[in-house]
Amino acid sequence: MNRRAFQTPIALALTLLWGIALSLQHWHGDAWFLDRVEATLIDLRMLARGPRQAPDEVVIVAIDDATAELAGGYPLKRDVLARIVTAIAEQGPRALALDLLLVDPGPEAGDASLASALSAAPSVIAAAAVYGQSRQFVDEAGPLGRIAGATRFLMPLKRFGDVAQIGVVNVATDQSGAPRTMPMLFRSADRLLPALPLRVVAVATGQEPIIEADRLLVGDRASPTDVGHVLPLAYYGPHGSILTISAADLLLDRLDKATLSGRVAVLGATVTGGGDVFATAFDPVLPGVEVIATAISHLLTGDGPLRDRQTRLADGIIAILFALCLVGLIAWQRSSAGAVALAAVVVLWLASNMVAFAQGFWLSGALPLAVALPPVMLFGLSQIWRDRREARLFAERAELLQRFQAPALARQLQRDPDFLKTPVRQEAAIVFIDISGFTGLSETLGPDGVRDLLSGFYEVVEKEASGCGGTITSFMGDGAMIVFGLSGADRGDASAALECCVRLAGATRHWLDDLPEAMASRVGFKIGAHFGVVVASRMGGEGHHQQITATGDTVNVASRLMEVAAARGVELAVSDDLLRAAGPGAAVCASGSIEGPSRIPIRGRAGALFVWYWSAGAQGAPGAKP
Repeated sequence: MNRRAFQTPIALALTLLWGIALSLQHWHGDAWFLDRVEATLIDLRMLARGPRQAPDEVVIVAIDDATAELAGGYPLKRDVLARIVTAIAEQGPRALALDLLLVDPGPEAGDASLASALSAAPSVIAAAAVYGQSRQFVDEAGPLGRIAGATRFLMPLKRFGDVAQIGVVNVATDQSGAPRTMPMLFRSADRLLPALPLRVVAVATGQEPIIEADRLLVGDRASPTDVGHVLPLAYYGPHGSILTISAADLLLDRLDKATLSGRVAVLGATVTGGGDVFATAFDPVLPGVEVIATAISHLLTGDGPLRDRQTRLADGIIAILFALCLVGLIAWQRSSAGAVALAAVVVLWLASNMVAFAQGFWLSGALPLAVALPPVMLFGLSQIWRDRREARLFAERAELLQRFQAPALARQLQRDPDFLKTPVRQEAAIVFIDISGFTGLSETLGPDGVRDLLSGFYEVVEKEASGCGGTITSFMGDGAMIVFGLSGADRGDASAALECCVRLAGATRHWLDDLPEAMASRVGFKIGAHFGVVVASRMGGEGHHQQITATGDTVNVASRLMEVAAARGVELAVSDDLLRAAGPGAAVCASGSIEGPSRIPIRGRAGALFVWYWSAGAQGAPGAKP
């Protein structure tokens, strides 16, 4: 297994373990560090869904600014509050909830009037739980496990508790101060009390709630609850989304007598400066009474968001699959197609999460992000680092390849890795150059001297060959083979080859002149060039060393022409075929002395060949063929 294939399973395994660890914390309700992110995401989903129509089972009777002005101030006196309760009771509500704490005694007449008014309707009044710490749980198994434990309760006066039911009014806020859930059960060391909304619904339906592990049953209505028996809340909109009437209108008898009939009436304060307000996605100052009314509506109609142990389990599964999918896509392909696939998965998850919320399912948005982001970032960065490392390695290999292959040939192989896998017959010009007297000189130079001498010679050959567009297919000790037309026949190959011959002769001559006299006097050079059909191909077996070169009679003739040049005492022997292919005005005709053609037998070849001889000197012109 290669390194890349080995890294991917490790990344997927670590992602799986990370996802399981976070999902277990989320399932137990202990992933508090995700709450702030989830709060932002749930607000965005509510805003994207937009306000919705609130059910008409619940009506808020607001102690607002008009009521405070009519009553002569706020808090209201008990006799004024009694009048409001009496007016509500006269309309025949299913239940009356007082979101007011009646813990301190008032004037006797007022308290007596309020107690009498409460007894005239099925009423629920508020108690409050007091906590010594911000989070305090009773750690035990069973349906009541994970319920926040209060140090004590602020109970209403006994005379009010004797004529009305009691429910705890506390709401649960997240780190941003917004109430996302409402506890349905509260406990202290010696008692268990229901929340105000739960007690109101029990009074309205005439059914006592049944407490199960992950839900509450009130009559035939089951309300799933989250960890600790908390009810998730989804607000209908800004302040006033739930039908709200002013208590002043009740006092002044300006309401239809059927406004509250058969409904749950929730009496609470919305007066400016009352202090009982909360921030929600729709409204930064939503009155607390509307939070209570929202919870009552959810319990009565079942239109609240579903978030319980099962949805938390689904959260974990979705988060793990989401993270594994993203890591897998990064490992699969880091390209535009991979980026599109990655973005498509993220968009699909976001859309699915939003659709689920619109359908009443509160799936976590923070958990999949928390599970996916760390492994995706770490694995992605490691892949980027590895890709850059491989890119540097490939660049170094490409540079190294250009050192051992002709630059033009190396670039051709980078563009087309299958270049000349299939042999090709085509016309090409072949140039050979060789140092004369090198063998004898090398005996006295030693290995280092030979290396330095050949390095200088190779540099000269490479410069002139690449400058004329030729490809050096091999350096053969003290010689080199240059091909013009290896990557495809071109009309200018012969002319370029002749120009290379002339330039190579001049550059080699200058190189020899710069050598020490003792060395320069012992060596010379010879060049042979021919034009004809060659077979361009790769030599060598599959999976082993291969060499790109040209073979055939044309190559053999060009090599033998060096012998002809040496025998004639000239620098360059050029076949008539090459000179004719180059055409009139070729560089070889205008930059030295040229003689010929002569009909010369070629060693190892049956037929003779017309050959021209060139050396530096006065200008000459080719004569006629014999």
